[in-house]
Formats: sequence, structure tokens, C-alpha cells
Amino acid sequence: MSKRDYYEVLGVSKNASPEEIKKAHKKKVMEYHPDRNKDPEAPNRFKEAQEAYEVLSDDQKRSRYDQFGHNDPYQNMGGGGGAGGGGGFGGIDDLGDIFSSIFGGGFGGGSRRDPNAPRRGNDLEYTLTVDFKDAVFGKEMEVKLPRTETCDTCNGSGAKAGTKPETCKVCNGSGQQEFVQNTMFGRMVNRRVCSNCSGQGVIIKEKCSTCHGSGKVKKNRTIHVKIPAGIDEGSQLRVSGEGEAGSRGGPPGDLYIYIRVKSHEFFERQDEHIYCEIPLTFAQAALGDEIEVPTLTGKVKLKIPAGTQTGTFFRLKGKGVPRLRGSGHGDQHIKVVVVTPKNLTDEQKDLIREFATLSGEDTHGENESFFERMKRAMFG
Repeated sequence: MSKRDYYEVLGVSKNASPEEIKKAHKKKVMEYHPDRNKDPEAPNRFKEAQEAYEVLSDDQKRSRYDQFGHNDPYQNMGGGGGAGGGGGFGGIDDLGDIFSSIFGGGFGGGSRRDPNAPRRGNDLEYTLTVDFKDAVFGKEMEVKLPRTETCDTCNGSGAKAGTKPETCKVCNGSGQQEFVQNTMFGRMVNRRVCSNCSGQGVIIKEKCSTCHGSGKVKKNRTIHVKIPAGIDEGSQLRVSGEGEAGSRGGPPGDLYIYIRVKSHEFFERQDEHIYCEIPLTFAQAALGDEIEVPTLTGKVKLKIPAGTQTGTFFRLKGKGVPRLRGSGHGDQHIKVVVVTPKNLTDEQKDLIREFATLSGEDTHGENESFFERMKRAMFG
């Protein structure tokens, strides 16, 4: 199945700015996060968005992608790595694989991958939910997850203590069997997976009782993770070497942690900025006041000018979230909402009527209503 264009995955143009790409990525991962979206395709879409962002958010990777697309020769010849590497022809081994799929074997000398060579372990993925303020200020946490590790009993050989794997006598350790055919193109040598050792190149006659010959065991591992200050929903952390164990002395894979942030009962966050609403009484809005408002780091005083209207925004500079990639902080934006009093006493009602009279307002409905004036302004 062919891979979709990364710009199409995030729903942005090829001229999109880094900020547009970041916002599009955040929107996609929130839409397709498996904990929120129960569609069977959601996990694939989520990983697809993560992969697209990993490339397009890096200037160097994006430049190569714009030039080569998914057939990046740097990636395919071993210069790249990571999840989701592109396709293409990386060398003679790939060419041999093509002829193998057509003729059932290699091409001439064909590709020979040493089955006994060290192999890197698989990468792991983990979704970590953090509290709102932990995402803002950062935190060090312990993460417990199951993974495969090298068997301590046999040190990964898969053989019983005191024994060792023996070289397969059928393929002589190559993991492949050769079949010679005379065709109209000449003599061809086809190679297939050795049926005796299943391509492993070795035979384990007496298997380790702990891992049963696999060389690996499943364990629950506790990993120390540092959550950087300013991390946001949909961000990804890479913990090198904390993935699945490698084979035959190969290095372990990496652990990719996807961040989910809990909502806050009072604050809302948009990138590095914080938003909240503060109620004001009619008197405070009309006459002005100095009030205390909560921020992420404690209460601060805010001066409310006389005549402030409901819906007015005030900004507290530098009271937002630390910038994850850069210096400084965002801002806190405060929206004031004038609260209409309820359950007025007769005395309070009389005072409001007196105020309305002094202001030239008619409280008995003799004047046109607001909606009537709006209707006449719109339709004549």
C-alpha cells in the first residue's frame, strides 16, 4: 500500500509555515488519538500524523522530502532511520529482492543477508497522560511498560546452559538454500529460506528452559522519563535504547512516548498561551476596581478600568507556558464577564430603576426594544 503525501496527511500546503504545520499536527493527533477516537483506523491515522510531523517539522528532513518524496536515497542507503522510512532502491540488495519476487530467488549473486548478524530491536510506543501543570512546568516520572529483553539464562543464545547453537548443516549457516535452474536466460541460481533452520543459520538442539529457544523474555520494565517544561498534547518523546531487545548482540530499539495532557478546571491552553475567564460585578465594571486573578504561578493584581465591558480581554505578559523550543514564556489572556445579579431585593430594584431614569433609559418597555431597532437597521 502506497504511503500518502505528508502534506496531505496534515492537511497543509507545501508552502505551509512551521507554525501552520505544528497547529495542523496538534489538530490531527487530537482527532485520531486512540483514547478519544474509537474508529479502528484511528491508531493508523494517529501514527501517520506523527510520522508526517517528524519529517516536516525538521528543516533538513523536509528539504529532502520536498526533493525526493518517500524515495529519499539518504534514508534508503542507511543514512536515515526511525519509524516509517521511505521506499526506493537502496542498492543491489533491493534489486536482488525484486528478482527474487519475480523468479522465486536471487539475481545472479543475489542478496545475502547474514542471518547471524546483529539485529536492532523493535521500537516501542507508549501513551503517557500528564497533568495540566506537569506539562507546563515539566516533571520527572516513572513509566512502567512490558517489553522483551535478552534472556539472562542463556545470554540471548536460546540454547540450554552448557550448550550452544550449532551451525545448520543444510545451508552452512547462510540461512538460505540454493537451487540452480537452466533457463532461456542462462543458468540462474535461486535462493530461498532454508527449510531446516527457517533462515536462522543455526540449529538449537537443547533449548533454554527460560526462553524456550527464543533468546528473549517478556519483562515489566520501569523507565525514568523527564517531561520537559512546555510540552503539549500530541508531542512525542524519544527515549533512546529503551525499546525491544536486539538479536545476536544487536542494539535495542527506541521508546517513543506520545503525550496526552489532562484538561484544567479553570485554565485553557493554546500553544504557549493561557486563557481564563474572570467574573465582574456590575459595580466593578462600571466604577473600576483592582482585583486578584489566579495565574499558573500564583495570584497577581489586575486593574479594571471604569466602564469595562463584558467580553473585554486583558493580557498578563509572560504569565503563560514556557516555550518548548526557544526562550521565554507565552502570555495569559483574561476575559472578563459582567455577571447580572439575581434575586434582587425591592430596595436594590428601586435603586436600579432610579439609575435607569437618571441615565435616560425606559424600564417599562415604552421605547423600542433592541431587537426591533436591529431589525429596522437590517431590513429597513
